[in-house]
Amino acid sequence: MSLELRPSDACEFDVVSLGEVMLRLDPGEGRIRTARSFRVWEGGGEYNVARGLRKVFGLRAAVVTSLADNEVGHLVEDLILQGGVDTSLVKWVPFDGIGRTTRNGINFTERGFGIRGAVGVSDRAGTAISQLDANDIDWDDLFGRRGVRWLHTGGIFAGLSATTHAVADEAMRSARAHGTIVSFDLNYRPSLWAGIGGQGAAREVNRRLAGLVDVMIGNEEDFTAALGFDVPDVSDDLSDLPVEKFSMMIDNVAREMPWLSVVATTMRTVRSASINDWRAIAWSPDTGVLCSQNRPGLEILDRVGGGDSFASGLVYGLQSGGGLQRALDLGAAHGALAMTTPGDTSMATFADVAGLVEGAGARVRR
Repeated sequence: MSLELRPSDACEFDVVSLGEVMLRLDPGEGRIRTARSFRVWEGGGEYNVARGLRKVFGLRAAVVTSLADNEVGHLVEDLILQGGVDTSLVKWVPFDGIGRTTRNGINFTERGFGIRGAVGVSDRAGTAISQLDANDIDWDDLFGRRGVRWLHTGGIFAGLSATTHAVADEAMRSARAHGTIVSFDLNYRPSLWAGIGGQGAAREVNRRLAGLVDVMIGNEEDFTAALGFDVPDVSDDLSDLPVEKFSMMIDNVAREMPWLSVVATTMRTVRSASINDWRAIAWSPDTGVLCSQNRPGLEILDRVGGGDSFASGLVYGLQSGGGLQRALDLGAAHGALAMTTPGDTSMATFADVAGLVEGAGARVRR
């Protein structure tokens, strides 16, 4: 692999994520429409990666985000601090009293069970982070004077508003200028793009930002939906997709985007909301396509955040050395473990992840 990371002692942060952090309201085993109480978590596609890298893998992590300066914003801040993620890059925006001009994002998520799929209802239009301007953050100070080894962002942040993709572009360009590795999780969400051009706009934006990426991450559907790469001789239904077919698409991505150092994707077959087959594959110029261990029949408690935890394990592996296969195995194991606990963010330990990679079972430990 051609990833050359800046020296750790020359950087304040091992990883910085750029994206929204929402307040998640979770009805537990119940449903949103009948809930009388909710459990509160924080979460966001890009942020979850930074938190996993800090809490599970022990790296120095920060998040670039923006919050409305009210009690909900400070609850989100408190949750971020509990995860050990640095908040010095949070931009606080004055609150007008009822959210006419800015607000904090809220995400209602029910987990699903058996034949009932998980459901998410986001309430995030006009949030503080969706109005972030590229000039609101001194990117050259962050990536230059303070120093960052790795920047992570993605398609959720790019699709938050008609302007956030320009912020991502500015951050990624500055990161690359200062020698920071850039990873990007495509994370295609149709609801995000519906009001700003739909899938066509998503593909145009993501393809443009892809030119600034070193490590491209997605799931089995993202590369088609967000970038327009089709799986050869396969219908629009990508469930239960053979690895060999998907490997052909990864090869096409690599040929069309030869600057990429790593391409990685999770592959999930949904048998039910509670039972998924789970594996991951990755590519680099040196290794070609590699596969993680296949985990058929993986039992799921809460699927949200599984892909983000895959990304954090992968990024940790790529930062810590040991090769792409090890990084892929760490990512797949971490993603699997994250889906056994509630909330967007991982409750695993490094020992849990390493043990699963090495073949540890589920017997009780005393």
